Amino acid sequence: MQDNKLPRRTVLKGALAGLAAIPVVAAWTRADAAAALPNLDPADEQAKSFGYVLDTSKVDAKANPTHKPEQKCSNCLQFKGAAADASGPCVLFPGKSVEANGWCKVWAKKA
Repeated sequence: MQDNKLPRRTVLKGALAGLAAIPVVAAWTRADAAAALPNLDPADEQAKSFGYVLDTSKVDAKANPTHKPEQKCSNCLQFKGAAADASGPCVLFPGKSVEANGWCKVWAKKA
């Protein structure tokens, strides 16, 4: 009779390889999901109410006196894409993708 038990070391190696693959798969899935989102139109009613613009350098300083040039969607707490992404999902605009270089009145610094 043959004993078909796996050595403990083999099982641990397989488990560690599986754990190492989780972040890669999650990042891949997140990138695919973000790519599938339609871009937010600045003419959208909610976008208008938040003063959303595609480019932070085009913010009207008179209308938004608290705006700073370094504030942009990619470094906002609400932005759920990676900092290097050109666009990504935003908590404020579910189902839409915002420009990483965009800005809105609800900008809050990422911790």
